[in-house]
Amino acid sequence: MPRPPDHQKREKLLRAIRAYISENGLADLSLRPLAAALGTSDRMLIHYFGTKDNLLVQALAAQNPGFHRAFDDVHDLPSLHASLRRLWQSMTAGADVQSTRILLQAMGIACVQPGPFTEYVTTMFDTLTDSLTNALRECGAPGDDARLRATVLAAGFRGLLFDRLITDDKDRTDAAAEKLICASTLDDGLWHAGDQP
Repeated sequence: MPRPPDHQKREKLLRAIRAYISENGLADLSLRPLAAALGTSDRMLIHYFGTKDNLLVQALAAQNPGFHRAFDDVHDLPSLHASLRRLWQSMTAGADVQSTRILLQAMGIACVQPGPFTEYVTTMFDTLTDSLTNALRECGAPGDDARLRATVLAAGFRGLLFDRLITDDKDRTDAAAEKLICASTLDDGLWHAGDQP
Protein backbone atom coordinates (compact mmCIF):
# COMPACT_ATOMS: atom_id res chain seq x y z
CA MET A 1 0.00 0.00 0.00
CA PRO A 2 1.54 3.39 -1.00
CA ARG A 3 2.56 5.72 1.77
CA PRO A 4 0.33 8.84 2.03
CA PRO A 5 2.03 12.10 1.04
CA ASP A 6 3.71 14.12 3.80
CA HIS A 7 1.91 17.51 3.72
CA GLN A 8 4.86 19.47 5.14
CA LYS A 9 7.20 18.00 2.55
CA ARG A 10 4.61 18.72 -0.16
CA GLU A 11 4.45 22.39 0.86
CA LYS A 12 8.25 22.57 0.92
CA LEU A 13 8.33 21.07 -2.58
CA LEU A 14 5.74 23.59 -3.81
CA ARG A 15 7.86 26.49 -2.53
CA ALA A 16 10.92 25.06 -4.28
CA ILE A 17 8.92 24.43 -7.48
CA ARG A 18 7.73 28.07 -7.53
CA ALA A 19 11.30 29.31 -7.10
CA TYR A 20 12.45 27.01 -9.92
CA ILE A 21 9.67 28.18 -12.24
CA SER A 22 10.45 31.82 -11.47
CA GLU A 23 14.08 31.34 -12.52
CA ASN A 24 13.80 28.71 -15.27
CA GLY A 25 10.40 29.33 -16.83
CA LEU A 26 7.17 27.46 -17.39
CA ALA A 27 7.16 26.89 -21.14
CA ASP A 28 9.57 23.95 -21.42
CA LEU A 29 9.33 22.62 -17.90
CA SER A 30 9.90 18.88 -17.61
CA LEU A 31 9.86 16.73 -14.51
CA ARG A 32 13.35 15.20 -14.60
CA PRO A 33 15.35 18.47 -14.64
CA LEU A 34 12.93 19.93 -12.09
CA ALA A 35 13.31 16.91 -9.81
CA ALA A 36 17.11 16.99 -10.16
CA ALA A 37 17.21 20.68 -9.24
CA LEU A 38 15.07 19.95 -6.17
CA GLY A 39 17.22 17.01 -5.08
CA THR A 40 14.44 14.47 -5.56
CA SER A 41 13.15 12.18 -8.34
CA ASP A 42 10.44 12.57 -10.95
CA ARG A 43 8.73 9.53 -9.37
CA MET A 44 8.57 11.38 -6.05
CA LEU A 45 7.01 14.42 -7.74
CA ILE A 46 4.40 12.13 -9.32
CA HIS A 47 3.77 10.61 -5.87
CA TYR A 48 3.03 14.06 -4.45
CA PHE A 49 1.24 15.70 -7.38
CA GLY A 50 0.01 12.97 -9.75
CA THR A 51 0.83 14.63 -13.09
CA LYS A 52 2.95 17.51 -14.37
CA ASP A 53 -0.18 19.54 -15.14
CA ASN A 54 -1.50 18.97 -11.63
CA LEU A 55 1.87 19.97 -10.17
CA LEU A 56 1.80 23.21 -12.17
CA VAL A 57 -1.81 23.98 -11.25
CA GLN A 58 -1.06 23.50 -7.55
CA ALA A 59 2.13 25.58 -7.74
CA LEU A 60 0.25 28.39 -9.47
CA ALA A 61 -2.76 28.22 -7.15
CA ALA A 62 -0.54 29.09 -4.18
CA GLN A 63 1.27 31.82 -6.12
CA ASN A 64 -0.87 34.87 -5.57
CA PRO A 65 0.42 38.44 -5.65
CA GLY A 66 -1.32 40.43 -2.92
CA PHE A 67 -4.01 41.91 -5.19
CA HIS A 68 -6.94 41.09 -2.93
CA ARG A 69 -5.53 43.08 -0.01
CA ALA A 70 -3.53 45.76 -1.86
CA PHE A 71 -6.29 48.38 -1.64
CA ASP A 72 -7.83 47.66 1.76
CA ASP A 73 -6.82 51.09 3.11
CA VAL A 74 -8.05 53.16 0.15
CA HIS A 75 -10.58 55.88 0.97
CA ASP A 76 -9.54 58.71 -1.38
CA LEU A 77 -7.28 59.37 -4.37
CA PRO A 78 -4.05 60.00 -2.38
CA SER A 79 -4.48 56.67 -0.57
CA LEU A 80 -5.24 54.95 -3.91
CA HIS A 81 -2.05 56.39 -5.40
CA ALA A 82 -0.05 55.28 -2.35
CA SER A 83 -1.47 51.74 -2.65
CA LEU A 84 -0.67 51.60 -6.37
CA ARG A 85 2.91 52.71 -5.67
CA ARG A 86 3.28 50.02 -2.98
CA LEU A 87 1.91 47.38 -5.35
CA TRP A 88 4.30 48.42 -8.13
CA GLN A 89 7.26 48.33 -5.74
CA SER A 90 6.26 44.94 -4.36
CA MET A 91 5.83 43.42 -7.81
CA THR A 92 9.10 44.80 -9.23
CA ALA A 93 11.51 44.83 -6.29
CA GLY A 94 9.72 43.50 -3.20
CA ALA A 95 7.93 40.48 -1.82
CA ASP A 96 5.87 39.75 -4.95
CA VAL A 97 8.71 39.62 -7.52
CA GLN A 98 8.61 35.82 -7.80
CA SER A 99 4.80 35.84 -8.09
CA THR A 100 5.01 38.51 -10.79
CA ARG A 101 7.53 36.57 -12.88
CA ILE A 102 5.37 33.45 -12.71
CA LEU A 103 2.16 35.35 -13.49
CA LEU A 104 3.69 37.02 -16.56
CA GLN A 105 5.01 33.68 -17.85
CA ALA A 106 1.60 32.07 -17.35
CA MET A 107 -0.05 35.00 -19.18
CA GLY A 108 2.22 34.54 -22.18
CA ILE A 109 1.50 30.82 -22.41
CA ALA A 110 -2.25 31.24 -21.83
CA CYS A 111 -2.42 33.59 -24.85
CA VAL A 112 -1.43 30.81 -27.25
CA GLN A 113 -2.03 27.56 -25.39
CA PRO A 114 -5.23 27.16 -23.38
CA GLY A 115 -4.69 24.79 -20.50
CA PRO A 116 -3.82 24.78 -16.82
CA PHE A 117 -2.61 28.40 -16.89
CA THR A 118 -5.79 29.96 -18.28
CA GLU A 119 -7.88 29.68 -15.12
CA TYR A 120 -5.01 30.94 -12.94
CA VAL A 121 -4.42 33.99 -15.15
CA THR A 122 -8.15 34.75 -15.39
CA THR A 123 -8.48 34.55 -11.62
CA MET A 124 -5.54 36.95 -11.16
CA PHE A 125 -7.03 39.39 -13.69
CA ASP A 126 -10.41 39.28 -11.94
CA THR A 127 -8.89 39.67 -8.47
CA LEU A 128 -6.89 42.77 -9.41
CA THR A 129 -9.74 44.33 -11.40
CA ASP A 130 -12.27 43.67 -8.62
CA SER A 131 -9.95 45.12 -5.97
CA LEU A 132 -9.24 48.22 -8.05
CA THR A 133 -12.94 48.64 -8.85
CA ASN A 134 -13.83 48.63 -5.16
CA ALA A 135 -11.03 51.10 -4.42
CA LEU A 136 -12.17 53.47 -7.16
CA ARG A 137 -15.74 53.31 -5.87
CA GLU A 138 -14.40 54.31 -2.45
CA CYS A 139 -12.88 57.33 -4.22
CA GLY A 140 -16.25 58.29 -5.72
CA ALA A 141 -16.26 56.66 -9.15
CA PRO A 142 -19.65 55.24 -10.17
CA GLY A 143 -19.98 51.47 -10.61
CA ASP A 144 -19.55 50.80 -14.35
CA ASP A 145 -17.08 53.67 -14.73
CA ALA A 146 -15.04 52.36 -11.79
CA ARG A 147 -14.72 48.95 -13.46
CA LEU A 148 -13.58 50.49 -16.76
CA ARG A 149 -11.01 52.64 -14.95
CA ALA A 150 -9.84 49.57 -13.01
CA THR A 151 -9.44 47.67 -16.29
CA VAL A 152 -7.31 50.48 -17.77
CA LEU A 153 -5.10 50.65 -14.67
CA ALA A 154 -4.69 46.87 -14.42
CA ALA A 155 -3.86 46.55 -18.13
CA GLY A 156 -1.35 49.41 -17.83
CA PHE A 157 0.34 47.72 -14.89
CA ARG A 158 0.56 44.41 -16.75
CA GLY A 159 2.08 46.05 -19.82
CA LEU A 160 4.66 47.89 -17.74
CA LEU A 161 5.50 44.72 -15.81
CA PHE A 162 6.17 42.88 -19.08
CA ASP A 163 8.33 45.82 -20.18
CA ARG A 164 10.27 45.73 -16.90
CA LEU A 165 10.80 41.97 -16.97
CA ILE A 166 11.96 41.94 -20.60
CA THR A 167 14.08 45.12 -20.73
CA ASP A 168 15.12 45.44 -17.07
CA ASP A 169 14.92 49.21 -17.60
CA LYS A 170 14.12 50.21 -14.03
CA ASP A 171 14.29 53.99 -14.39
CA ARG A 172 12.02 54.21 -17.44
CA THR A 173 9.43 51.70 -16.22
CA ASP A 174 9.35 53.23 -12.73
CA ALA A 175 8.77 56.66 -14.29
CA ALA A 176 6.06 55.26 -16.59
CA ALA A 177 4.34 53.53 -13.66
CA GLU A 178 4.33 56.83 -11.78
CA LYS A 179 2.72 58.54 -14.80
CA LEU A 180 0.04 55.84 -14.92
CA ILE A 181 -0.61 56.16 -11.18
CA CYS A 182 -0.85 59.96 -11.34
CA ALA A 183 -3.28 59.67 -14.28
CA SER A 184 -5.73 57.70 -12.12
CA THR A 185 -7.76 60.71 -11.01
CA LEU A 186 -11.51 61.04 -11.33
CA ASP A 187 -11.43 64.21 -13.44
CA ASP A 188 -8.48 63.52 -15.73
CA GLY A 189 -9.10 63.68 -19.49
CA LEU A 190 -7.78 60.11 -19.78
CA TRP A 191 -11.00 58.79 -18.34
CA HIS A 192 -13.34 60.98 -20.37
CA ALA A 193 -11.68 60.74 -23.77
CA GLY A 194 -14.30 58.22 -24.91
CA ASP A 195 -17.13 60.59 -23.97
CA GLN A 196 -16.11 63.28 -26.46
CA PRO A 197 -18.36 63.73 -29.55
